[in-house]
Amino acid sequence: MSDHNPGLRPWRDIARRTSRQIMVGAVPVGGGAPISVQTMTNTLTSDAVATIDQIRRCEEAGADLIRVSCPDVESTAALGKIVRAARIPIIADIHFHYKRALEAADAGAACLRINPGNIGSSERVGEVVRAAKANGCAIRIGVNAGSLEKDLLEKYGEPCPEALVESALDHIKLLQDHDFHDYKVAVKASDVFLAVAAYAQLADAVDCPLHLGITEAGGLIGGTVKSALGIGNLLWAGIGDTIRVSLSAEPEEEVRVGYEILKSLGLRTRGVRVVSCPSCARQGFDVIRTVQALEEALSHIKTPMSLSVLGCVVNGPGEARETDIGITGGGNGKHMVFLSGVTDHHVEDADMIAHIVKLVEAKAAEIDAGSSVSMDTLHGKAA
Repeated sequence: MSDHNPGLRPWRDIARRTSRQIMVGAVPVGGGAPISVQTMTNTLTSDAVATIDQIRRCEEAGADLIRVSCPDVESTAALGKIVRAARIPIIADIHFHYKRALEAADAGAACLRINPGNIGSSERVGEVVRAAKANGCAIRIGVNAGSLEKDLLEKYGEPCPEALVESALDHIKLLQDHDFHDYKVAVKASDVFLAVAAYAQLADAVDCPLHLGITEAGGLIGGTVKSALGIGNLLWAGIGDTIRVSLSAEPEEEVRVGYEILKSLGLRTRGVRVVSCPSCARQGFDVIRTVQALEEALSHIKTPMSLSVLGCVVNGPGEARETDIGITGGGNGKHMVFLSGVTDHHVEDADMIAHIVKLVEAKAAEIDAGSSVSMDTLHGKAA
């Protein structure tokens, strides 16, 4: 997106939906704030040590928010220690037992993920709202195609966009009836078409922030593809204020995939954006293994910048002109290195990976110090 340079490449611009802003701890959601990336722990929340350790890995991966399950009193009893140890806001996941929501709010959760419809009576919802207000908690209304209310399933015959949106609007009214407005909403489904259609309808009906996700998306590869299609489709249309990629994988992988989706649309950047070829018989070095090694060696870089790794000179120079650092495969084990889009020097096979890592680290330091600007910024590819 080129908001910093309007009109530079208008076909890359995304006009984000206007929504009001809420705060989840210190993280703004909606109202033009950066799209936040969140995930969810899979440890027993009652095991505070294991949960904090997993949260730390997610923080290192770049998570802005993290959700923890609170199914029992042992979990909410451990929540205070977890909240104090975490560097990012904690969202408490609550189902059915409204008292867990009260305990989580008192323990310092920044947000309560609830389905008001399964919390119970209006009086119980009122108690949850009062606890949220007293503790400065936001609330996420979580509607899911797999747990729609019986009356809506009878009315519509099956989970459909209209049913998901009606459920969300009913739940919103429950909170508004108690004069609570610091909420965000999700209408998730495992079916990409259903989820995208439901979010699109809801976006037109409300002004609150929207939490995007394709639920039960699958494993690392399949779930990444489904999430990229669904979440990416909505983000491209300007819809979405915070995202969670739901994978049958470790939560830090969800964070990494979330950032890759945002990076691909120029909505948010973190770390090194790698441009690399699929490799072929023209390659001057082993592109696949080189990219794997570089991604691992550069995982500590948080500065937004770009690196192109191309096996030959067919597309290499053209891609290198668009990136901060580039390498193009050459003959006799000698490869051309580009700096800021300009041919600079050669490097030999044996030194290539270590050499590129040093160049990336040096460029990142320059960008952080303000003495250099990333090519992604110059070319309108950075958020």
